[in-house]
Amino acid sequence: MTLLEEQIALGPRPAGSDASRTLAERLRSELPKGRYQDVPGGLRNVIGTVEGSDPQRMVVVGAHYDTKDEPGFVGANDGASGTAVVVELARRLEPRELRPTVVFALFDGEESRRGSENFERDGMRGSRVAAESYGDAEAMILLDFVGDRDLSIPRERNSDPDLWAQLRSAAKRVGHGGHFPTGDVNPMLDDHVPFTEQGVPSIDLIDFTFDCFHQPCDDRSAVSESSLDATGETVLELLRSL
Repeated sequence: MTLLEEQIALGPRPAGSDASRTLAERLRSELPKGRYQDVPGGLRNVIGTVEGSDPQRMVVVGAHYDTKDEPGFVGANDGASGTAVVVELARRLEPRELRPTVVFALFDGEESRRGSENFERDGMRGSRVAAESYGDAEAMILLDFVGDRDLSIPRERNSDPDLWAQLRSAAKRVGHGGHFPTGDVNPMLDDHVPFTEQGVPSIDLIDFTFDCFHQPCDDRSAVSESSLDATGETVLELLRSL
């Protein structure tokens, strides 16, 4: 929650902005083996790695750290929540706990540019680059809207069914099964899709019933520490079981 609050204190963080670049520096310092990955248009993904015991295996865990370029939009849930959980996972995981190596990827340029309504053409800029680099991963786990107070994340239909079943089993083991109900919802075009297109089984943790989507009310009051915990503990358990 501290890292989430630090992000929203920077204000709006659209891709390429001074606030976004300041945040990228902070994130790079927090991720193990933190480094930048260039994205067209002067943007930068932030990448970290925790090595597992089997160097032939790799899993990607990702989130986007930019916000929609809208006045007053600070993206507490849409951007900051997933970023905060990814960083905390990277802090908590130790090599001895893992079989696959985990690449932590914080994507720049997920949101389409101001004035564009074509997300498929103008969004997902960072994840497209990352998917090309890590197309040999065995799984990709995307954290997007994971901090809202009334957290409920069913499977969206672009998420791999088998990997999602493993996620739900992990959630049950750590006591958070209620946040990941049975059933599914309409497919989402999100940062996991470029990985799916590379043949990587991918899932998107996104509660798209969130009422403050791309609105100024997506602020500190819209998110809860317990939702971040539920997401993080579930994904931690999943990664340990792969």
